[in-house]
Parts: sequence; C-alpha cells; structure tokens
Amino acid sequence: MLGINGLELVVLAIIAVVVLGPERLPEYAAQLARLVKGLRRMATGAREQLREEVGPELDEVDWRKLDPRQYDPRRIIKEALLDDIEDVFKPVSPNAPKPVAAAPAAAAVAATRAPAPMPIGPRLETGNPAPYDREAT
Repeated sequence: MLGINGLELVVLAIIAVVVLGPERLPEYAAQLARLVKGLRRMATGAREQLREEVGPELDEVDWRKLDPRQYDPRRIIKEALLDDIEDVFKPVSPNAPKPVAAAPAAAAVAATRAPAPMPIGPRLETGNPAPYDREAT
C-alpha cells in the first residue's frame, strides 16, 4: 500500500508511543480512526455521485484497459498498423456500391510528373568562409 512492511510498521508504532506518550496515544489513535472513516465516506460519496451523473455507462468501461501499467508503445503501434491493413483487406459485400474512378488518365499523369526542384542559393567559392551573422547569435 504505502511501501511499509511489517517491521517498519512496528518501529513506527514504537516511535509514536515514545514521542506521544501512553497518555496521549489513545486520543491520537481515535483522531486517526475518525480521519480514515471520513476519507472512506468521502470516497464512497464521490463514487456514488459519479455513478449517478455518468449513469450505467460507467459500469461498461473496461478499467483494466485504461491502466497506465498496461501501456506498451510497441503493442499500440502494432495494433494501429494492423488496423489499417485489416481495413484494406475487409471483404466487400455484394450490395455495396463500387467506387467510381475520378479520372484515371489524370492520376497517371500526376504520378509520372517529377516534383519541382528546390531552389538553391548562391554557392560559395572554394576557400571562402561562410558569412557570419552577428545579430543571429
């Protein structure tokens, strides 16, 4: 829960008895019990209020799937990539309308057209250093 094992809990209890003393320890233990009961009551009330506001959809949520400890980036990427492939290879129903090709000739021309070359600035002569811009540093 808090990363405290049994031995550490015993040591903390002994330190509490020594620091608080046996006459004040029951009083502080009762305050701690009231605090824990109040926190439980608040948590239960918040859970019930959330269930009332969200409705029955809250029960349908798979909380284990949303657990951050289950996060595996490799699995998520693999599933995302496979989802795209599954969409491509889905069987087409016989009643589905067939896609209409917009302009096959225009698509072929666009695919064979080479991209425009990027403009290149003036070249430096061999042995000349690159210009230094004092305002850029």
